[in-house]
Amino acid sequence: MNAPSALSPAPHLFEARRKVLPKAVKGPFRRFKWAVMALTLLVYYATPWLRWHRGAFAPDQAVLVDLAHRRFYFFSIEIWPHEFYYVAGLLVMAAIGLFLVTSAVGRAWCGYACPQTVWTDLFQHVERWIDGDRNAQLRLLAAPWGPGKIARRVAKHAVWIAIGVLTGGAWIFYFADAPTLLNQFVRGEAPWVAYSTVGILAATTYVLGGLLREQVCQFMCPWPRIQTAMMDERSLTITYRFWRGEPRSHGLKRSKAAEAHDVAPLHTGDCIDCNACVAVCPTGIDIREGPQIGCITCGLCIDACDDMMTRIGRAPKLIAYATELDARAEQAGEAPAPAPALRRLLRARTLVYFGVWCAIGLGMLAMLGERTRLQLSVLQTRNPLWVRLSDGAIRNSYQVKIRNLEARPRTVEVTIDGAPGVLWTESGDRAGAGRSVRFRIAADKVTKEHLFVAAPEAGPQRSDLRFTVRALAPQGETATATSYFERPETRP
Repeated sequence: MNAPSALSPAPHLFEARRKVLPKAVKGPFRRFKWAVMALTLLVYYATPWLRWHRGAFAPDQAVLVDLAHRRFYFFSIEIWPHEFYYVAGLLVMAAIGLFLVTSAVGRAWCGYACPQTVWTDLFQHVERWIDGDRNAQLRLLAAPWGPGKIARRVAKHAVWIAIGVLTGGAWIFYFADAPTLLNQFVRGEAPWVAYSTVGILAATTYVLGGLLREQVCQFMCPWPRIQTAMMDERSLTITYRFWRGEPRSHGLKRSKAAEAHDVAPLHTGDCIDCNACVAVCPTGIDIREGPQIGCITCGLCIDACDDMMTRIGRAPKLIAYATELDARAEQAGEAPAPAPALRRLLRARTLVYFGVWCAIGLGMLAMLGERTRLQLSVLQTRNPLWVRLSDGAIRNSYQVKIRNLEARPRTVEVTIDGAPGVLWTESGDRAGAGRSVRFRIAADKVTKEHLFVAAPEAGPQRSDLRFTVRALAPQGETATATSYFERPETRP
């Protein structure tokens, strides 16, 4: 075999990107995407501005990640750093929820609610608003550079950058009081991390949503490669009914001529090869080639195909959501199974996903309902283990830590139970000892106190001793911890 010539061009190992310029379309799936996009963008941009009254000692922002004070506020729920397992639980619920949705309705998350999909859709609408629809964009792309083309390009990218800045700006408001931070940001007095965060998020939003777009879904996102394990023959996917659409007539006139004059081919399918489904696809795939990794199941090809079928007088749903099981039955001419949607949901996989999802959610709600805003820990001092006082009583000492988990100072009372003794602090004396002592704990602080407990010598060598801390006002919460009271060994 001859060696390749030194003058021969180097082979191209990778296909060059084909720019995807999706065409605008109308229909129920497009309206649903509009609704989801409006809702998700509204939630993202408006949530930091919602107020929620928590009293004088806590912020009134409804959703706030307060890193300075190590708090996460979500309306009436307050999460502390040591309770990060709640965040982990929410992430696990999100993952299982994604598995559940994918198992039941395919990549519905990717097609409608994924941030990449939402922002890409927004950027594409801006592009159509400035450059025109698909045909106008193709003409502009092929046109030589001139004042008009430059003006449109500058305007489009300026709007994209502005959207990126607004996206990054909205994100930082989740980490500080939104009105205060906005005032500081505009006046140039905000922390440098705020400006750098906005810059990074603006750049990533502009690049991912405006420049890369469909490449993120096809090449960067790992989920399309994982979803195959989540789906089976009863999962909904976008399906081209090839048994009805093939062979294609490659144009309505040819199809009508073949039907009218019995010209070969004697039979043509409903697909007239108009490429409307390809033109509207945000990732630029041809759904007629079967299931593909680039299909995000947004349903826009269904809207485009249904519109074309209506125009040429053919039955709709040549492209539609369907399960592989139903598609095989329809291809074989069998009647569709009764209640396919219910059958698709009530099966082992989806029921297991839903059960686990509910169990985690209910478990976290139960833990939230049982938790207290006071924490108490007690450590007995072991050196010396006990001390005999002048009146013969035995004294033990304890290191007590009380944590106030509220953003306000609180007065608490510590009591003992289990030994007939008295309690006093290291700074006090036995003369003023009693069955309880009181402390004032600052907001979000831990108080460490050295306590003494004295009891008569008569009694068991070791007896259980329970400490209880109670907030005096206004909630009356309590926390308990157990230890031991030690006495000298009794000799016969």
